[in-house]
Amino acid sequence: MNPISPLSASQISASAAWNTSESAPATAPETQFKDYLLRSLAEVNAMQHEADLAIEQLATGGDIGPAEVLTAVQKADLAFKMMLQIRNKLVQAYQEVQNIRV
Repeated sequence: MNPISPLSASQISASAAWNTSESAPATAPETQFKDYLLRSLAEVNAMQHEADLAIEQLATGGDIGPAEVLTAVQKADLAFKMMLQIRNKLVQAYQEVQNIRV
């Protein structure tokens, strides 16, 4: 599971294109930014749950090694930190747009 997968060139060009009446209708529905964020949040949440489960299994004597637990915890931590940075950038962009005088 990759919490934030990089956008492909086709996704970037599709999101950057203006929707005009002159353009041909899209054959496949485009993924909206909101959907991308929600899916990413769900993946980060799943990583957190997997890390919690791995810690629980290690504490109860389950069939899991400390290296696997450490990897799961670090992976979840890194994904969470990345989502936190994305949130910070979105809030910063929102505040900048809010300060624009019309």
